[in-house]
Amino acid sequence: MTDQTAPIQSLNLTASLEALLFVASSPVTISQLAATLEKSNHEIEMGLQELQQFYAGGRGLSLQWHAGKIQLTTAPQTAGVIEKFLGLEAATRLSRAALETLAIIAYRQPITRPGIDAIRGVSSDGVLKSLLSKGLVEEVGRTEGPGRPILFGSTAEFLQEFGLASLAELPPYEPKESVHEDIDQKNILKD
Repeated sequence: MTDQTAPIQSLNLTASLEALLFVASSPVTISQLAATLEKSNHEIEMGLQELQQFYAGGRGLSLQWHAGKIQLTTAPQTAGVIEKFLGLEAATRLSRAALETLAIIAYRQPITRPGIDAIRGVSSDGVLKSLLSKGLVEEVGRTEGPGRPILFGSTAEFLQEFGLASLAELPPYEPKESVHEDIDQKNILKD
């Protein structure tokens, strides 16, 4: 008969990390993992890198990093089969305004509602309420300016919804030239 109460330290570090991330109900910090396993933060980081490389080889699970925390999630490629298995309806589509606002927040976070409105050119109140209720954005603080407006940022649910392991996986932001500069350069309008 095997002893099932053997301490977690008897497993290798990667297996121990995998087990802890599997049972964690929410994202955890490297410090939490280090304290539990009685290892240094550096050792935990190395173990997590090894685990991430393992999952990068076409596995059904992946590691997701957000705001200095990590969690074990299903790989984005498995979304369809998981939805089918669980009997979930296809995810609700986001409106164009919601996608636009979400992109602004993802690339410019933390950002205030007036900052979002200035970029979009229209009020974002309704769209922000919708994104907040869906858990894709959250309040991350307040500015020190007049009125202390709320700062918004993306959430771990945003990363899951779009199949990203971290914000670093967002495509590079390349602003397009303004329409006026484009017109001037092509000499379409002449004085």
